[in-house]
Amino acid sequence: MSDQRVLIIEDEKSLVDVLTYNFENEGFEVLSATDGMDGLNQARAHHPDIIILDVMLPVMEGLEVCRQLRSDSRTSDIPVLMLTAKSEEVDEIVGFRMGADDYVTKPFKLKPLIQRIKALLRRSKSGEPSKELVSKHGIEVDRLNHRALAGGDVLDLTPTEFDLLWTLVRKPGRPFKRADLMEACRGEDALSLERTIDVHIRSLRQKLGTYSDLVETVRGVGYRFRETEPA
Repeated sequence: MSDQRVLIIEDEKSLVDVLTYNFENEGFEVLSATDGMDGLNQARAHHPDIIILDVMLPVMEGLEVCRQLRSDSRTSDIPVLMLTAKSEEVDEIVGFRMGADDYVTKPFKLKPLIQRIKALLRRSKSGEPSKELVSKHGIEVDRLNHRALAGGDVLDLTPTEFDLLWTLVRKPGRPFKRADLMEACRGEDALSLERTIDVHIRSLRQKLGTYSDLVETVRGVGYRFRETEPA
């Protein structure tokens, strides 16, 4: 991990100090910013491997920082994990829709946070891109070019949403447990946070629009992609 750089955008100095100490012990190079605008500028200038982004920030709030990161070609591919003192599910949904890859509510334990950071990094760096392309019921997912379409329109998906859609569309009709979907998105070190998958699915459905019914809930199990063409 010695060659990987993390940018912490957080205005609580004591938390920045704790995170910096622990990440440096893990071999990361650490950058930090205490307001949203400075954090955005540092992300553009230094292109870190991952960003830890607080929601409540001075100058520019975290959700706007996340939106601008995703809309800028220089930073759109950087994984973002958001921190917030809020616990309402609606805040998570907004964060994911803005492009966050993961979401942690304060207070949190350091070891699980570090494992989630490592899992996000592994997923963003792992393997060669697949040359497979799948198409079903108007949904097309192209792994080679990392592009997804619905009815011919390009979908603006986070990396996690893209992986979820790819996993589901490849095997229409098969029910996937939440744990299976988490493993597909984050690797074998995924934490058992089932509600996080529910929030990602809800955000994915919103982006699918009129195609949202293709992602079906399987009561007591998880989710599947619809096998038959909608009437």
